[in-house]
Amino acid sequence: MRDLVLAEGEERKDWEPLFSEEDRSLRDGNALDESDSEESQYSGLEDSGTDRSDDEEDHWSEEEENPGKSPKEIIKVPNRSSKSPADSAADEEDRPNEIKEYENDSSDEEDIRNTVGNIPMEWYKDLPHIGYDLDGRKIFKPLRSKDQLEEFLDKMENPDYWRTIHDKKTGQDIKLTDEQVDLVERLQKGQFGDINYDPYQPAIDFFTHETMIHPVTNRPADKRSFIPSLIEKEKVSKLVHAIKMGWIQPRKPREDTATYYDLWAKEDPNSILGRHKMHVPAPKLPLPGHEQSYNPPPEYLMSEEERLSWEQQDPEDRKLPFLPQRFNCLRAVPGYARFIHERFERCLDLYLCPRQRKMRVNVDPEDLIPKLPKPRDLQPFPTIQSLIYKGHKDLVRCISVSPSGQWLVSGSDDCSVRFWEVSTGRCMKSVVLEGAVKSISWNPNPGLVLVAACVDRSVVLINPGLGDRLLCSATDQHISGYQPPEEEVQQPVTWEEVEGAQYSNGLRLCIKHQKEVKQVTFHARGDYFAVVLPDNGNSQVLIHQLSRRRSQNPFRKNKGQVQKVLFHPTRPFFFVATQRYVRVYNLLKQELTKKLLTNCKWVSSIAVHPAGDNLICGSYDSKLAWFDMDLSTKPYKVLRHHKKALRAVSFHKSYPLFASGSDDGSVIVCHGMVYNDLLQNPLIVPVKVLRGHAIHRDLGVLDVTFHPTQPWVFSSGADATIRLFT
Repeated sequence: MRDLVLAEGEERKDWEPLFSEEDRSLRDGNALDESDSEESQYSGLEDSGTDRSDDEEDHWSEEEENPGKSPKEIIKVPNRSSKSPADSAADEEDRPNEIKEYENDSSDEEDIRNTVGNIPMEWYKDLPHIGYDLDGRKIFKPLRSKDQLEEFLDKMENPDYWRTIHDKKTGQDIKLTDEQVDLVERLQKGQFGDINYDPYQPAIDFFTHETMIHPVTNRPADKRSFIPSLIEKEKVSKLVHAIKMGWIQPRKPREDTATYYDLWAKEDPNSILGRHKMHVPAPKLPLPGHEQSYNPPPEYLMSEEERLSWEQQDPEDRKLPFLPQRFNCLRAVPGYARFIHERFERCLDLYLCPRQRKMRVNVDPEDLIPKLPKPRDLQPFPTIQSLIYKGHKDLVRCISVSPSGQWLVSGSDDCSVRFWEVSTGRCMKSVVLEGAVKSISWNPNPGLVLVAACVDRSVVLINPGLGDRLLCSATDQHISGYQPPEEEVQQPVTWEEVEGAQYSNGLRLCIKHQKEVKQVTFHARGDYFAVVLPDNGNSQVLIHQLSRRRSQNPFRKNKGQVQKVLFHPTRPFFFVATQRYVRVYNLLKQELTKKLLTNCKWVSSIAVHPAGDNLICGSYDSKLAWFDMDLSTKPYKVLRHHKKALRAVSFHKSYPLFASGSDDGSVIVCHGMVYNDLLQNPLIVPVKVLRGHAIHRDLGVLDVTFHPTQPWVFSSGADATIRLFT
C-alpha cells in the first residue's frame, strides 16, 4: 500500500511541472467564467441544458479519443482570445448538434408583460394605455389594426385560428400549444387537469380505526371537570322559572290509540276518484214478457195482416223487435239468429251513450236578485200625477223650467210658445211664432229673464215679462245696451233685433241660420248658448255669445251626425253626442278629452249629473246607459226598462234622481246616488213608473225635466198635454 502511495506521489511529481503560475491564472479565469455562466443562468436566461463548460467538453472528448496517452499529452489550456473568427466558425461547423446557449435569449427584448395586477381591464376600456409599470410610466396598448374584414379573412385562412386567443392584459394573440389544448379539453369534460392524477387511488388511513388502550396524551384532568358549572346552573334556574310561570309547557305524552282518516271526506267530485263515486250503473234490460215465451197465449200472436204491417214498418217504429212464435215444446225452439247482433248493439249503447248523475242545485230565485234598498227608504221622489197643463193643440215637443221654479215654458208643433205658472197650471202668456218649435231652453242665469226657442232656421230670444219687473227691465237693457264693433266680423249667422208688434209680444232677438235648427242649450252662466244644425255639413254645432253677439264654429270637421250637445255644469267641457258616440271636448285646450262608447244604435238624448262626473244617455233602441267618466269610457250600467224608444233623459239639480221618458207613454224615475268616495260605485235603483200620457201617432213622452228645487218632474207628450208628477 505504501508503494502504491509512493508511486502516486512520484506520478504527481511528474504532473507538477505541467502547471505553471500562468496556467493557474488561466485556470482561475476559467473558474470565473463558470461563475459568470452560473449567474447568467439565474438571471432569467434560458439554461443551456448542461452543467459543464465547453472547455471541459473538449477535454473529455479528447481524453475519450486518446485513451492511451498520458495526461501530459492530453491536457491543453484553451485560449479563447487567441482564436480567430474563422477558427471559431470552423469550430461551430464541427459541432452541429451542440445546443447553442444564446440562440433563444430574449433578454434584450422589451418585457411586454402587464404589471398592473389583478384588476378589471374594463377600467382601461376607453383609455390609450392599459396600466403602469414599476416606474410609474404608462403601458400603452399594442396597436391592433385588424378590422372585422381582416378578422374574418384570418378566421377563414389561418388554420391555427381556432387555437389562438387574445390576452386582454398584454393585448397580444397567443397560440395555444397541444398540451394546453388537451388541458382545456379535459377541463371541459370535467376531468382533472393533470393527466397522471389518479382520482381513485387508495385512501391512506392516517388515523387507525381501532380503539387503542393507551390515551394519546397522559395529561391529568382539569379541576373544572369535577366542579358543577355556574353557567349551566343559571340556565337551569331560568328554565325552572319559565316552567313555573307557565311560559314553557311540558310535552304531552303521545297517545298510542290508532287514528283513522276519511280519505274521501274532501274529495273533489271532478277528480278520478270522484268519478268513481259518481258512477252510474248501466240500465238493466227489461224482463221478458209473455210475447217472448216459446208458447205465448193466442192474443200475443200476430195475424197475417199484422205481420205484413210489421214487416213494412221501420225498425225504430216497431213495438216489438221480433215476431212472436209458438212451439210445441222447448226442445223445438231453434237458436236465436239475431243474438250476436243484439249483444253487439247493447255493448255499443253502453260505452257510446254517456251516463252521468245530474246534481240539481236548489237555489232560491230570490237570492239571484241583487239586494237593493226599498223604495220607501229612498224618498222623496215623484209618485202621483198632480197637474195637467192643457192648451196646446198639437204635440208638445219641449219644455223648460225657470231657475226659480215658478214658471214653465213649452214649445209645440202648433207654432206657439206657452208660459205656465207651475203651482196653478194657468197659462200666463202665449207667443205665436212662424213655425213649429223644436227645442226650447230657459236661461239659467237668475239675473236674466230670457227664453231661447228654435223655430225652423232661426233661434228666437223671448223676454216673457213674468215675475220681477226689475229683472225684466234689466234683461231688456242688457240686450239693448249692445255696442256693435267698429269692424264687422264675418259670422256664419245673422243677428237681428225684433221691432214692432213682435217686440211688444216679447221677442227681442232673432238669430238666423243657414239650415234648420234642431236644439238649443244654455251654458250654466247664461251668456253662451249652443245650437245644433244636423244638416249643415261641417258646421253642425255653433256657439253664440249673447253679450257680444258673436257666433263661432268650434269644430273644423264633425265626425258623424250630431244629435245633441251639452255644456258641463262647472268645468269648460263640451259634450257632443253623435249617433253612436259621445265626445267630450275641452274648450280651453281645444282638444278631445274622452270618447264614450254608448253601445247603442242611435243616441236620442243626454244629460249630465250636477257634479259633472257622470252622464246618462238615452237611445232609440230602448236603452239608458250610465257613464262614470272617472271609471271607464264604456257604460257603467245599461238599463232596459222601457219597451220603446227613449226620447228624453234628465237629472235633478239637487236630489239624487234622474228620469227617462219613452214612446211607451211612461216616465221611469230612478234613484241615482253618486258618492264622494271614488272607490264606491254609484247606486242606481228604479223607484217609480209614472203613467198618464196617451200614445198618439206612435209617440208617447217627448220631453222630461225636473223642478229646480222640489222633487217634481214635468213631462210633455204627443197628446198635447204637460203633466206634473209630485
